[in-house]
Amino acid sequence: MSSNITATLSPPPAPRSTLETRPTDASTAAATVATPFPPDHACSLWRSRVGSALRTALALTMIGVATVYGPATLRSYVKFPAFSYVVAMLIVGEATLGDSLHGTASAFYGTLLGVLPAMLTLLLLPAQGFSIAGTTLMVSLSAFVVALPESTSLITKRIALGQIVIIYVAAFGQSAHSGHAKAILHLAQVAASTALGVVASVIALLFPYPRLASCEISKKSKLYREMVTVRLSLLVNAFFVDNKSCTVSLISQVRCLTSESTKVLQNINLKQAALKWERPPLSFFPAPSVEPSEQLQEIETPLKGMEMAISSVTALHFSDHQFKRDMISLRNLINLRLIQDSYMDPCEIVDKTTLPPLPALPHDPKDLPSFFFLFCMFLLHNRSLAPLFVEAGQESKIMPTTDQTENSCKEEPGTRRIKIPWYTSLRRERLVVALKCSLSLGLAVLFGLVYSKENGFWSGLTVAITMTPWREATFRLANVRAQGTAIGSVYGVLGALISQNLMELRFLVLLPWITFASFLQRSRMYGPAGGIAAMFSALVILGRRNYGSPSAFAIARLTETFIGFSCSAFVELLLQPVRASTLAKEQLSQSLKMLNECVESLVPCIGSIAPKEKEKKLRVKVNALRKYVQEAETEPNFWFLPFPVACYKNLCASMTKMVDLLHFLAKSTALLTEYSHGLADVCDDIPDSIVEEQLVHLKKLICSSANCFAEALQVKSLARLEKEWKRKHIPDVETGKVEGLYVYGVMGADGEDCQKVIASFLQQANELMDRLDMSIDESLKNQLVLCLATVGFCMEGLMKETRELETQILELVQRENPGAYINLYAICCKVKEMST
Repeated sequence: MSSNITATLSPPPAPRSTLETRPTDASTAAATVATPFPPDHACSLWRSRVGSALRTALALTMIGVATVYGPATLRSYVKFPAFSYVVAMLIVGEATLGDSLHGTASAFYGTLLGVLPAMLTLLLLPAQGFSIAGTTLMVSLSAFVVALPESTSLITKRIALGQIVIIYVAAFGQSAHSGHAKAILHLAQVAASTALGVVASVIALLFPYPRLASCEISKKSKLYREMVTVRLSLLVNAFFVDNKSCTVSLISQVRCLTSESTKVLQNINLKQAALKWERPPLSFFPAPSVEPSEQLQEIETPLKGMEMAISSVTALHFSDHQFKRDMISLRNLINLRLIQDSYMDPCEIVDKTTLPPLPALPHDPKDLPSFFFLFCMFLLHNRSLAPLFVEAGQESKIMPTTDQTENSCKEEPGTRRIKIPWYTSLRRERLVVALKCSLSLGLAVLFGLVYSKENGFWSGLTVAITMTPWREATFRLANVRAQGTAIGSVYGVLGALISQNLMELRFLVLLPWITFASFLQRSRMYGPAGGIAAMFSALVILGRRNYGSPSAFAIARLTETFIGFSCSAFVELLLQPVRASTLAKEQLSQSLKMLNECVESLVPCIGSIAPKEKEKKLRVKVNALRKYVQEAETEPNFWFLPFPVACYKNLCASMTKMVDLLHFLAKSTALLTEYSHGLADVCDDIPDSIVEEQLVHLKKLICSSANCFAEALQVKSLARLEKEWKRKHIPDVETGKVEGLYVYGVMGADGEDCQKVIASFLQQANELMDRLDMSIDESLKNQLVLCLATVGFCMEGLMKETRELETQILELVQRENPGAYINLYAICCKVKEMST
């Protein structure tokens, strides 16, 4: 049997740290303990962070040296070194050469948006300049114009807004606006300060050698594949081990590696945007057809499925020692292929490996996780079959097997492209974002100037460099920025004990703080907002001279910063008063409705691209739900009920698992559709028809539950609903029956409906395989068994997670109505009856 597993490739020798000596005997498989992390992972992470910190320190030091020791001509134009520091911190950091080029272009565009319109305004300015009200008005109008376009990058907007604040506010009450010549000089000084920050950032990122995004992605991809080989070894060992405690230990190691692998994938996603800036726009430098993250995601998805299967296995179904040795050999071949992907193009790899013969399709649902594990391993080994899923979906849309499929797929709204008029781009959301930026900056400038005309621009600059067009956790970010500003100011005041005549020593004192603040940006406590605030606060005290008493300046700037944060929080609450907890509840309801649409798209469009599109939309909804939950977790309660964090996290976990199960269900049904095309002449009942019949039952059970949960979540007051229902005296609702729903829910009191559906499916699938046993070859039989078992596992998992959703949503509704008896299905019945 082991002769069935052969390979015609000669991979390069794998690193010892990645592919440890694997056992050839299954009895020793569990004893093999893989290294949890590649040994160079920690060193690579440390080198990357230290390198970023040193590049940041180099850029900021160059700005300080240029503004203190540079030629007199340069110092006469760079009158705002603090803004040069801001520009450098916006560009440098974890940036690559592509990011720096993008930052340079953004800074140039931001200068055009900030300086050119201001030039016309200052040329028309009266000799006495603007009043406080006039300055506030001009800043607000300019900020609205800059923030309104959606296509402008965030760096461009922040630089433009910072320039607007400096142009109108920094020279307020001085002679800079007393004539046209000085107005032009003032604008040139702002532009020169911006250019100094850009030049310093680019030089720092080129020293000692350019940090290319392509090289970073290549290194991270290689590191990710090394992690995958260790994860796969651990999963296979956990699959065959008989000791429960050993299995738990192996799964724990896998989860640690999964967390690190996810971070590596996120890092690769961030670096992909810089690739187009590093690639020359020439025809002989074509862009890759598939992004690196998409290629690696094809590896990550089967591994998640294998981990899901291991967590569900209750008993080992495959006890044959020869089969264990074959699977361990297959694991080694997959690992070798993963390592080989790092050295050559995957399309050049020729692999003729086949799966070993499998046992018959199980009759007991408890054995389905074992077959699902093998299906995911089959997907991981045959990643070249990925185009098959798209081709099968496209073919099924062009040549459907039934008229019903053809009509349903043609009418699928998600597959249509609708031309949207240009004027609809000015949506209400964009206007709200622009208005929020305008009011925040205007109020910050107004109150900042009222407090101190000399330092009034710091409040506006604080708002300008922290503006974001999307919703943020306002209180948490204001808290960490305030803490970062405070500790940075204290460090700056202590360092200011060194005389201004010894600026060399001040710069030396700044270097360790810049490095420390760079690490703070990656901490969970402070994050990028707090780390940048801490770095900048020390820089504006120690990196400049001739600004007065450091202690008085630190106190004044702390006050101005507090004014800026307060104005941002006030405007955020004024324009978007909805709490994150309320948004999380609404997003949960939308996710449930999207889940309903996703399950409905499985039937009758089996094998089409419609389920894939719905799956993507559902994943986006769940990610948005997770974001709102994270924001609500850090949101102050005030007089509201405490946010049920644990409950929502369980809901997010269940929804995420359901998305993954729907993904595997769609892939297995796509493969079954492809296989069924050649089985129509062999057997009357093809696998495609059996799966479609069972999916109809699945659709009925899950969709009705999802609709019920969404309806129950949308009820704002249960007492009011009960009062209106009693007033109308609607009969037959106390039983909880409406359109097939009953008081225990669509899954039954003990999940008996789920068990019946799975048992019926396995019975029909086994009868089909018995009829096909002598008519198909061993390879096709193995693939049919794995696909059918995967369909059964996914159906069972979806129904189990639906019951888990019911439990968590019931808890949510119960928390809002602590003294009431809650029956979700009775609530849904009443809502439906009240709406008719």
